[in-house]
Amino acid sequence: MRFVWAVVAFVLATLLIGAGIAQRTVFVGPSSEELVLETSQPEPYTLIDGAVLRTQPGLQSLIIRGDGELFAAVGRTADMEAWLSDATYNSITLNDDGAPVTTVVEPEDAADADGDSADATATPTPTPTEDAAATTGRNPAGSDLWLDSFSEQDQIITDTQLPEGTSMLIARDGTEPAPDDIVVSWPLDNSTPLAGPLMAAGGLMLAIGIVLYILGIRHQRRGRGPRRKGPGPLPATEPIDVAIDKVPEKEAIEQKPSDEGATAGADAEPEQTPDPKGTAKRVALTRRRRFAIPALALVAVVATGCSADSWPQFGTETATPSPTPTVIAPENQKPPAVTEAQAKRILESVSGTVATADAELDIDLAATRLDGAALTARRTDYTLRGAIADRPAPAVIPTDDVEILLPQATDAWPRTVLMLSKSNEDDSVAPVIFTMSQQDPWSNYKISYLAEMQASVELPALAPAWAGTTLVPPDTTFLAIAPNELATAFSDVVDAGDKSASYDLFDDGTHELAATIQASRQSVVDSLAEKKASETSKAEFGMDPTTDVPVSMATLDSGAIVSVSVLDSETITPTSSDAVIKFGEDPVAKALTGVDQSAKGVKTTYSMQLFFSVPTQVSGEQVRLLAVHQDVLNVEVIK
Repeated sequence: MRFVWAVVAFVLATLLIGAGIAQRTVFVGPSSEELVLETSQPEPYTLIDGAVLRTQPGLQSLIIRGDGELFAAVGRTADMEAWLSDATYNSITLNDDGAPVTTVVEPEDAADADGDSADATATPTPTPTEDAAATTGRNPAGSDLWLDSFSEQDQIITDTQLPEGTSMLIARDGTEPAPDDIVVSWPLDNSTPLAGPLMAAGGLMLAIGIVLYILGIRHQRRGRGPRRKGPGPLPATEPIDVAIDKVPEKEAIEQKPSDEGATAGADAEPEQTPDPKGTAKRVALTRRRRFAIPALALVAVVATGCSADSWPQFGTETATPSPTPTVIAPENQKPPAVTEAQAKRILESVSGTVATADAELDIDLAATRLDGAALTARRTDYTLRGAIADRPAPAVIPTDDVEILLPQATDAWPRTVLMLSKSNEDDSVAPVIFTMSQQDPWSNYKISYLAEMQASVELPALAPAWAGTTLVPPDTTFLAIAPNELATAFSDVVDAGDKSASYDLFDDGTHELAATIQASRQSVVDSLAEKKASETSKAEFGMDPTTDVPVSMATLDSGAIVSVSVLDSETITPTSSDAVIKFGEDPVAKALTGVDQSAKGVKTTYSMQLFFSVPTQVSGEQVRLLAVHQDVLNVEVIK
């Protein structure tokens, strides 16, 4: 019977292992599904709607092939359409049946000329600024508009998972036709969770069958062994001497040991008699081991040779979300101008470009990333460093840690972002706060205001980067002071001190800065007195706001962070017609004027960029100074 069960176990093992192997070989499904995307005609750009890549669930693998440098970018669909609004491109979207279809999109101005313009309620097409690149041959590489971008030679392979509202742009350099060999694939679930258990069960049945087979052989051998009968009747007992007499003489002689044999037998060891039963046991044990070891090895191979797809997955542990501050975004909230990853990439590009421009004194290169007061200050610095060998270069904008990111929530242009970055390697470098703006889809972000944070200052509560904020109008009446009046009020505090009508509007940090500026002015007056020049010359000072428009970003408490710029002037004029204002050892005045004296006087202008936290009108709080940066702007001879 043991042989019967062993055969049954072998049959079951064969079926189970065969079924498990078949699931991983014969019956396994495809691992991915592919879709070839075709274009209608060669165009410099191809825009693939994200819905096309999301027709199947899971991670999307995109393969783009072509000769030369290839480029692909991911961005918001509306942003990409705005960037392509003045160009002809292939658009791949889904039709009503859910199948991809390619259409050629003409520039919107050309469509308007043909009478095919969009509805009047549609978002107007952004107008390129003067420094925007020309439509023909516009290279998409390096644009700040993209959420992510890829550039490879001959082939791009990338795994993405585009969310709703995003698309992918494919191009070369904006002049040559975009690559048309585009394949998208999605992974399919071809896991076989029963394959592993089936093969493991088959291995176990095989081991059971081998054990049953060995037991059957053992039982059979024991059943076929010789059977011994019981002993017969014993002969009658006789006296010893009588029994010896009956032994034949020959046999008695043979049985009588000789002296030599007796002596030898006394010293010799007894002869070892082999044990046939023990030997049989050892042979049987060895045979069982020979069968058992392959069986156990087979079970181990079956149990460990299968991948995770061959086994059921139970109770996959998921991360527990941590609580975050509750921020209620307004209904129909616009998307933030930039994402965190996008802002980090833009900051690195801005910092690198400005650092290169600073090293090479290239104001044209600096103008690609700076604007307004920040660019004006750099222009003067390059002039001074070109004439003064030991003049230090401006500090590099730190990129190690983006501590604050406050983007404007908008889908229109211009777009503004406020950032606070700091260095993790050098504690002596003060954190830098700045605002940067993008004027249109074809332009990159440029920094307009930049200043170093004051020590121990605290920023107001700000919206998270994923929600963004709004720009506060310059003439708003909801703040303690309108942004377009802030620079004038600060200038009056500096000029008039505690006699200014706006003195109590500002905090102690502002008062300390004003006192420092007043002390600097007094030092100029004292220097003239020491040189006995006060009798023949006089010094006048004044601070005025610039014509730059202030940038105001709303905070969570309905206040705003406002950045402004002012001009602090110092004018020294002679009081006698015989007097001459000499620059002495002032290298800055000599470098900017080209002379070493003036008969009518000299005017030195300093530029100051300031960031303030402005509360609401009803809060009763003061305007707090957050950051300040000062540069020499100009030295001119009065004519």
